[in-house]
Amino acid sequence: MTRMQLRAIDIGIVPEEGPDRVGIVGMPQWMWVNEPRPKSFGPITRKATAGSASVTATAKVDKVVWDMGDGTTVTCVGAGTPYEDRFDTAESPDCGHRYTKQGEYEVTATSYWTVQWEGMGQSGTIPLDFEATANIVMGEAQVITQ
Repeated sequence: MTRMQLRAIDIGIVPEEGPDRVGIVGMPQWMWVNEPRPKSFGPITRKATAGSASVTATAKVDKVVWDMGDGTTVTCVGAGTPYEDRFDTAESPDCGHRYTKQGEYEVTATSYWTVQWEGMGQSGTIPLDFEATANIVMGEAQVITQ
């Protein structure tokens, strides 16, 4: 597994991280795996050989569990859908959330991997998980009427 160099996902989220980025309470948040690659999302296969013995292992992410920082967790299967401006205020089709209070939130995405291996007449699975974090800010939209 060391040769696979598995790691946490690169977080894709709207609102984005940054000092001048603020999301709106009550609007849909989108989460996704930013540019999924074999080492950060899989699948990736490697073979190791020593003499006449060899082992082949394939690793892939089964799910990503998002701790939204507000007491809510969201489990997403698959990489999610990257947000594009043309989606406007639509809900994410596969991995989303809505905040109900303004504030700063640390979002933690835990990717759960399964490594399936076989060799030398044996086989098995090894579970792994990796965490990535992002800090986002949610604000309230103020409406002025007369």
